[in-house]
Amino acid sequence: MKYATSPTPSRSNSSLLGMSSRAASPLPHPANYRGDCMSATTKSYKYLRRFVKFDQMDFEYAMWQMVYLFIAPKKVYRNFNYRKHTKSQFARDDPAFLVLLMACLCVTSIGMAWVLSLGFTQTILFTLYVVFVDCIFCGMVVATILWLIANRYLRDRNSDFDMEWGYAFDVHLNAFFPPLILLHFIQLFFYHPLIRWDSFLSTFIGNTIWLMALGHYIYITFLGFDVVPSLKNTRIILVTLPLLFIFYVLTLIIGWNLSVSLMYYYHYRVL
Repeated sequence: MKYATSPTPSRSNSSLLGMSSRAASPLPHPANYRGDCMSATTKSYKYLRRFVKFDQMDFEYAMWQMVYLFIAPKKVYRNFNYRKHTKSQFARDDPAFLVLLMACLCVTSIGMAWVLSLGFTQTILFTLYVVFVDCIFCGMVVATILWLIANRYLRDRNSDFDMEWGYAFDVHLNAFFPPLILLHFIQLFFYHPLIRWDSFLSTFIGNTIWLMALGHYIYITFLGFDVVPSLKNTRIILVTLPLLFIFYVLTLIIGWNLSVSLMYYYHYRVL
């Protein structure tokens, strides 16, 4: 296979990352191996520069990641670990995943605008808002919060490795994709015939989709943190899952249809 995955290294061997692990290996270095660590500015410049070079983006691999984020997200993070071994960084150096994610946002936003009966200008504004505010700006805010929490409270004090901000942003993008498909695509097929009505069944269906979406986000975020050897007690992220379920039950009891509320919010945001 072109994109075969390697087993995830155990935490007990995490100290062998980098030059020491390569020096102890009888195998030759990979062709793209870097023994040094580039600065955050250099990484950012290299990443942004490739935005205008579509011929250098690996869209096939990015699509593979999107599929496996649904069926086997652990395999996606095994490849992040492999990148750390070969390129001395966890974060993506190829913006293909972000480009495809933005394309998906544009397509699903047009579908949602049609469900909301928005006009042409409103559809353009809605799409721009979803892409640049909901995805990129909010993603940067969430990534910064996750990055600060990880390095301040979850990092092993005996380790001198700090989690990269770029990787925190990648974790958010990975976790963002399944909720995007569930809430902005699959939900649209059920909204008018089943979800938008004032009944318990409608609330149950709409809120269950929300439960699945947010559950995916939390679990994939946990996997992203758990794969970093220098972080400990990452399972605390999973504590939010039972809290989410309690919130889900409360919304059913009080009859609050989250999907209808989301649609109203999106509709009046662009009026």
